[in-house]
Amino acid sequence: MRYRTSVRLVGVLTVAATLLATGCTSDAPAPPLAVYEELVELFLEFRTFSDAGEAVAVPDYSATAMNSRFDELRTFQARLRDIDVSAWAIPEQVDYHLVRAEMNGMEFQHRVLAPWARDPGFYNEAMPRVGRRMGNFPLSPARQAELAERLDSVAPLLEQAVVNLSVDLSQIAADLGTLAVLSLGDTRESFDALALDLGRHHPDLAGNAAGALAAIDGYSDWIESNRHRMTARAGVGKDNYSWLMKNVYLFPYTWDEVRLIVELEDNRVRTFQRLEANRNRATPAITPVQSQAEYQASVAAAIDHLMTFVRDNDIFTIDDSLTTDDYFGSWHGFDNPWPEKHDYFFNFSHREPVMEETHEMVGHHFDGIRASGDSRAIRGGRRPFKIGTARGEGFAFALEELLMHAGYLDGRNPHGREIAYEQSAFRTVRALSDIYMHSGDWSYDDAYAFCVANAPHGELLDGSHHLWFELDTTLRGVGHHMLMIVGKTQFMKLFRDRASQLGDDFVLKDFMDGVLGSGGIPWSLIRWEMTGLDDEIRALTAE
Repeated sequence: MRYRTSVRLVGVLTVAATLLATGCTSDAPAPPLAVYEELVELFLEFRTFSDAGEAVAVPDYSATAMNSRFDELRTFQARLRDIDVSAWAIPEQVDYHLVRAEMNGMEFQHRVLAPWARDPGFYNEAMPRVGRRMGNFPLSPARQAELAERLDSVAPLLEQAVVNLSVDLSQIAADLGTLAVLSLGDTRESFDALALDLGRHHPDLAGNAAGALAAIDGYSDWIESNRHRMTARAGVGKDNYSWLMKNVYLFPYTWDEVRLIVELEDNRVRTFQRLEANRNRATPAITPVQSQAEYQASVAAAIDHLMTFVRDNDIFTIDDSLTTDDYFGSWHGFDNPWPEKHDYFFNFSHREPVMEETHEMVGHHFDGIRASGDSRAIRGGRRPFKIGTARGEGFAFALEELLMHAGYLDGRNPHGREIAYEQSAFRTVRALSDIYMHSGDWSYDDAYAFCVANAPHGELLDGSHHLWFELDTTLRGVGHHMLMIVGKTQFMKLFRDRASQLGDDFVLKDFMDGVLGSGGIPWSLIRWEMTGLDDEIRALTAE
């Protein structure tokens, strides 16, 4: 309310001063000043529009329906442009740019990606989720009815997929077909496991599950049989990539600039990893855990160590809401059998789990708790279209190394510092794959081979689920891994700017609490709000 009152007062005084200076005494009414409530109302209306398909079992993704939605989006964008925010306080202008970015994100989906017509994997994501979210068996009558509806929606959704994708198969990249088949394999596993549970507890639903599985198999076969007709090049191209950075992610860098930043960061972490290895050459190697029980104990100890370190060193405020109760068991799958071959990151976390728990718990889990408790209409909750990825992933990634420099690995086996850099290097090779696949320089196979050849212990990646999943994440979610790397550098830029402004008055805990209180929004907006520096936002809004 303080901001809105000040905005109105500033606007009234400005108009009055102008009238006195010009001698204007016209009785014509002055144009009404835009108020923040107008933005909130428009945003909530837009969210209702954008979320409309979620309430429908089988949304309509036809060209006619999508063209109609795009036209309606343009109307929302025009209404937003009509709101003059120039006299608003910075926090309210920040919210305006969040709404603008979200509308631009939908524009990019329609104008550039059109995944409903060009990406077979889109329909894998559109399928209803089953399994863990359904609850424990046996299911209540209400949950049974809900599950039956979900299962029965799979076949008509995938039938629509074939129709929509068949309009012009030459507009689809074969790489996206490859990744869609792999992703459908994961989805099929969850449906297959559900079918077994239903056979034991609810045999009357077994037919529904069988129908969904048959539809998934049929869709996967259709992709395989038509992949040779999918001849487009994967990736959005440099110009579209740069447009997305500027207008959706509110990212103050172009494709060329992020390429340079990521390459320099790759050079840095590889150099530091080798220096650490040389320093620790006489220290015995870390013996990895050998069972789920050992891993569970090591993770529990790492979490206790982390929480104590953050509290004792005044890193940021840990209030009663930031609990690890819902994180410890759900994330790690300790009840699963100990596999003969572990996926890539486990080869690091089984030796030193602190960095992984820092990323997932202190970074993502705590961010999720804060977001769920954030009642601000625009800033609270989720950020679609990866608008918050540089903040969320960049911050979680940054903490892994920066807390190491703050001392959280002190007293532990020093080889853990090498692991911190090895994990960083895998992220830089993923980011380079992101950049070069979207520029059109690399295919999916090129990026795959690059990661195997250049990631630390890349031989563990070859043939792994982890690698294709990560490449799918960044090819279909444009910029995902690049945002993680450059988001980290943006956090450090903000750190430097704020520390320079405050000098001896800089307090780490206050700074971190300020960052975390800003919400899961782009770094350019957090920096503007915390420092008053507007160079990035001016560049982002320049024509």
